[in-house]
Amino acid sequence: MQNLTQIFGSMVFNDAVMKDRLPLETYNALQNTVKSGEHLDLAVANVVANAMKDWAIELGATHFSHWFHPMTGITAEKHDSFISPAKDGTIIMEFSGKELIKGESDASSFPSGGLRATFEARGYTAWDPTSPAFVKDTTLYIPTIFCSYTGEVLDKKIPLLRSIEALDKACVRVLKFFPDTANVTHATPTVGAEQEYFLIDRDLYEKRKDLVFCGRTLFGAMPPKGQELADHYFGSIKTRVAEYMKELDEELWKLGILSKTKHNEAAPSQHELAPIFDTTNIAADHNQMIMDAMKRLAPKHGFMCLLHEKPFAWVNGSGKHNNWSIQTDTGINLFSPGPRPYDNKRFLLFLVAVIKAVDEYQDLLRLSIASAGNDHRLGAGEAPPAIISVYLGEDIERIFEAIESGKTYKPYDKSKMEVSEVIPEFTKDTSDRNRTSPFAFTGNKFEFRMVGSSASIAGPNFVLNTIAADVLNEFADRLEQSQNAEKAINSLIKRTYINHKRIVFNGNNYAKEWVEEAARRGLSNYASAPDAVPHFLDDKNVAVLERNKVLNRKEIGTRMEIKLESYSKTINIEANTLLDIYFKQILPAVVKYEKTLADAIASKKSVDAELNVATETSVLTHLSDFSAASYEIALKLKEETIAAKGIAGAAPKAKFYETRVLAGMNNLRRLIDAMEVLVDEEAWPVPTYDRLLFSVNS
Repeated sequence: MQNLTQIFGSMVFNDAVMKDRLPLETYNALQNTVKSGEHLDLAVANVVANAMKDWAIELGATHFSHWFHPMTGITAEKHDSFISPAKDGTIIMEFSGKELIKGESDASSFPSGGLRATFEARGYTAWDPTSPAFVKDTTLYIPTIFCSYTGEVLDKKIPLLRSIEALDKACVRVLKFFPDTANVTHATPTVGAEQEYFLIDRDLYEKRKDLVFCGRTLFGAMPPKGQELADHYFGSIKTRVAEYMKELDEELWKLGILSKTKHNEAAPSQHELAPIFDTTNIAADHNQMIMDAMKRLAPKHGFMCLLHEKPFAWVNGSGKHNNWSIQTDTGINLFSPGPRPYDNKRFLLFLVAVIKAVDEYQDLLRLSIASAGNDHRLGAGEAPPAIISVYLGEDIERIFEAIESGKTYKPYDKSKMEVSEVIPEFTKDTSDRNRTSPFAFTGNKFEFRMVGSSASIAGPNFVLNTIAADVLNEFADRLEQSQNAEKAINSLIKRTYINHKRIVFNGNNYAKEWVEEAARRGLSNYASAPDAVPHFLDDKNVAVLERNKVLNRKEIGTRMEIKLESYSKTINIEANTLLDIYFKQILPAVVKYEKTLADAIASKKSVDAELNVATETSVLTHLSDFSAASYEIALKLKEETIAAKGIAGAAPKAKFYETRVLAGMNNLRRLIDAMEVLVDEEAWPVPTYDRLLFSVNS
């Protein structure tokens, strides 16, 4: 590997490159657009485009692409070459400001939730200058938004950008009431998104249709060993995996992505990559680039990378912990408590703003991370439940309790940890970590742990930004109308905490008692995506998104439709894949093995009529019972998948897929898993869990 400082960002048209290649006047104009939203003239865009093209060609690029985030959940791109014909029959390499600023794509072929009919095909991509362009392979990628011909939002970036603007303005309104932040002109949400993933052998992957088509195993018996010994978590990274991680790091560093941490996760063959935080828009783009690089590089090392939230039953699934904070343009983290958090009124005010926002819009946060894949993970041993709650930690909660009661707060004793004479002393944190909490304050940020591993972080973050902005605007209104700002701030902190402390819970979110307690507190509990997503159109949720100019009712409705349609289509694909595997592979293999057992029993009896064949007979009886029952369930499941297509309405259809089709799949799976245990390993037609999970790390 080259010197890291030399390769980092080498494939990015970043600030250093722009300073070097753009005229000062052009550079300043572009910075004014990025920082202040000033209009960018076409003349400036032409200069930027030409410099960008020359730089990209030097790196081997022959094409450019507007790179955007449609509602499919993956990124999209169309490649155009730089070539233009010259009069003498040769070519010249050109790239104009017009091509940089605007592109066109078929808006009817992407999910639109009814916004676009098939004959209404025109859609636009437009350059997002706040996220730097980059070169990958032989293409210059230009981050863009995607909207319809009539201006409706068709992507994940536009609402994120709008929410960032809304939060920025709201923060500045509040910050002017504090002396050390009165001159702040901008405040930006930041995110560090941890990414969990599985690596399995490519040849085994290709023998499992469920992994190929669905990204997860639809059946598979529990192997003799899972993760119960906790011997994979933070364990020594095997050589093959380390080589993959090394190349992945190098690729990401070239793209300017601050890949910082890598380690083995809890489940066999599960791993994690964590970047340093960045501004939310860039972090969202970077996370898409991380997932793309993970999947693209894995086959080179004989792997396939699985980003599904629950690719294997019986072991941990994968999430994407979304570490969210707000930073001012003067370098202040608004969630940093400082050395005396009980006296830090600004910190406490922003903290209660988030508590209030999460309490009032818990359903909006829940549906922002809802998907068919994440339903398998939420509430399991490695993920928070579907109930939203906020973890503050013992010390912060004690501060609020003191404020509520009017009593004097006694500062937490920052005791020293002394574990051995040879180990240097270190200071104990003021609170523990609660990994069961869906939304935990972790020292200077909030960790939203419910985001699924395959999801774009744009969705949950535009919700977080919007609801926080809304509450902060409410606070600003109160402060601007007050005669005594200090008194008003103290009152807001106290009253807000009292009114919304029901959302605060520092205990075990996995406990059954918490489900009962949450119900007593009046907290929502939407166990599945079909239960959560329809609340997108609740009046209060529409109002907060419209009030902050992030999405309008029509656009919200389309997003709800798309989420529900995606759920139904996912379950339909999974059901058809399971049936295909069952009828073409599982059932023939079981019937063949039944015949083998029957022939063995008959052969032994013909040799000695008194010979005891009870074991073989018992296995055959159980296997025959299981196969007969599974056949009936498979036929019923096929009927249910056909019936589902006739259900009218996105919400009823999704609920039918959950309660009837998915339930039927689970019933069929139980019998397939039971048969797997009884069939000879050589006769079972697909790789089993023990091979899938342990071949990489054996």
